[in-house]
Amino acid sequence: MHPTPPGAPSAPEQAARRGGILRQPLAVWATAFAAVVAFMGIGLVDPILPAIAEGLDATPSQVSLLFTSYFLITAVAMLVTGWVSSRIGGRRTLLAGLALVVVFASLAGASDTVGQLIGFRAGWGLGNALFVATALAVIVGAASGGAESAIILYEAALGLGISMGPLLGALLGDMSWRYPFFGTAALMAAGFLLIAALLGPTPPPQRRTGLTDPIRALAHGGLATAAFTALFYNYAFFTVLAFTPFVLGMDAHGIGLVFFGWGVMVALASVFGAPFLQRRIGTVRVMHLALGLLVLCQLGLALTGRTGIIISTILSGIPIGLNNTAFTEAAMEVSDAPRPVASAGYNFVRWLGGAIAPYAAGRLGEEINADLPYYVGVVSCLIAVLILVLRRRHLSGLERVDNDHAVQENPLPSRT
Repeated sequence: MHPTPPGAPSAPEQAARRGGILRQPLAVWATAFAAVVAFMGIGLVDPILPAIAEGLDATPSQVSLLFTSYFLITAVAMLVTGWVSSRIGGRRTLLAGLALVVVFASLAGASDTVGQLIGFRAGWGLGNALFVATALAVIVGAASGGAESAIILYEAALGLGISMGPLLGALLGDMSWRYPFFGTAALMAAGFLLIAALLGPTPPPQRRTGLTDPIRALAHGGLATAAFTALFYNYAFFTVLAFTPFVLGMDAHGIGLVFFGWGVMVALASVFGAPFLQRRIGTVRVMHLALGLLVLCQLGLALTGRTGIIISTILSGIPIGLNNTAFTEAAMEVSDAPRPVASAGYNFVRWLGGAIAPYAAGRLGEEINADLPYYVGVVSCLIAVLILVLRRRHLSGLERVDNDHAVQENPLPSRT
């Protein structure tokens, strides 16, 4: 009998990998389906932003507050998700988050003013925070193939949801801007029923999470570096997502198709491109590469006409997909904090970028010119690169993780 080489996966891990990322328990697929719908809510409003502005007599910057309220509440709520889930359990937290999304998405569809819509999107963000932060931990805990496979599956759900959201928004928004909200509520209700039926009680954590634990976790240099780099990256990300519908000059179907193409690029880069590049050049270099590509895409958005804007928007999905996977894996692996705690602290910081960018981009575009938001996005990406360069030593642990993954994929041959 040959001994297992150092660093090689154990027999159960090898068996899980042979099963492939797609061979997962039904509970994982139920959670992933609900995650797809949750992420659909991010891009859902993109095609209907001009229609909402027209229907509710609002300016682009006012309508952009649909993103700002959503992500601001999502960011703040991340600080309490671990506290809640460690007391009522992951399953109940998922169901509570889904229930809140169903309620507030329905209320958003029934809104009569832009103020009401902004407020209901904030409630939606609370439900989304409870669900999204817990879903990653549940998928990691229940998936076969280890944390890496689970994160890839989670990012696949993110990419699929972001790509399908604009299509659903365009299809239903063609009849009324209200229908995409009602459609999301119905799909989330289906996700609620699936998780209630298929996901059993989740094991309690070894200890309860305190309210300050996510902030304390950010004292770790590596996690703080990943989080604050992701904050500036997310500013650029959501400048593209929230402001571009206003400069495309297209109807809901056109905007929906452009962002569907963008979402497909996000999904492909997340699931296939990022793992491939991480194994070959390392996670930190993937971040550098993706931020550089995002700079080029934003320059394309600022400097070209409609055709160039369409192409740049779709291609920007590639660096965004690469970074989504790279940053999520970095946040999960770089510190010794429990994954739910690390996820909460990381997401609290990074979603602030998603909260600031839509409103800031809208005001800059209205008051100065439509190119300036993208130039600010370029500067934001360069700041993110600077943080990575100056604090690279705090991410040195990721190099060991990348090396472990490479060994597991190509283990040394056994010696007789």
